[in-house]
Amino acid sequence: MYGILFISPWIIGFLVFQLYPIVLSLYYSFTNFSLIKPPDWIGLSNYILLFTKDKNFYLALSNTLYIALIGVPVQLVFSFICALLLNQKIRSQVFFRTIYIVPTIMPAVATAILFRWVFNPEIGLVNSLLASVHINGPTWFADPNWAKPTLIIMLCWTVGSTIIIYLAGLQGVPTELYESAEIEGANGLQKLGFITIPLISPITLFNLITGLIYAFQMFTEPFTLSGGTDASTLGRPQGSLLFYSIYLYQNAFYFTRMGKASAMAWVLLVVIMIVTLVTLRTGNRWTNYEIR
Repeated sequence: MYGILFISPWIIGFLVFQLYPIVLSLYYSFTNFSLIKPPDWIGLSNYILLFTKDKNFYLALSNTLYIALIGVPVQLVFSFICALLLNQKIRSQVFFRTIYIVPTIMPAVATAILFRWVFNPEIGLVNSLLASVHINGPTWFADPNWAKPTLIIMLCWTVGSTIIIYLAGLQGVPTELYESAEIEGANGLQKLGFITIPLISPITLFNLITGLIYAFQMFTEPFTLSGGTDASTLGRPQGSLLFYSIYLYQNAFYFTRMGKASAMAWVLLVVIMIVTLVTLRTGNRWTNYEIR
């Protein structure tokens, strides 16, 4: 009784502010609801509209899959390399670890604004450096062909938390395994391929799943980069930054199609569940949870 009493504020908050909106959104997904008028039951029409007549739905989904399938692996490889470097016994080790971690605590909006300036095609730092060696840099975020790759570069700057997790895993690898490998004549690449990577594979699986979930829900960075409060500019240039969460936001709060937005939210939930389950099942083939 006392335990329930003390936890009751959380229970009430969960029921009112989380469970109730979740259930209500499922109901709204089967209705035509514009916030102004009462919801009108239309069955599966919102879902049928999304999959058969809405071209922007597939555009947003393809952009999101691009970040999930290309951006997340790039971030994992970059994080792992950084963790390997930070795990070396060198001078000022604490300083370098701090430098790598600081961008993680930077607000996402500030990061997007900073990189919009860094990759500015006219006065940006990157194009200025390229011009110094007589290279004409691209227009980066203003070019539909470069917008998503540039976004991936920006995301690699904020992988400090992933680096920390990798670094913790690297420090947990038994040193006697490296010593035994050295006695057998193994070089650095062999130790990396046969000891380090297999033993931290559970950490890689964890970072992969959390990275995929974040990629499917990514909102703040592309929202800030493509205009923010102006509905007509969201997703620019030419829809290259129109991600799933941004299109959901547009339908809900710009076009007040709350029923369609609720349907999109439940489709996203199903997609994330499928991707997570597939990743977990396939991850068992390359993940080692014990030393054999």
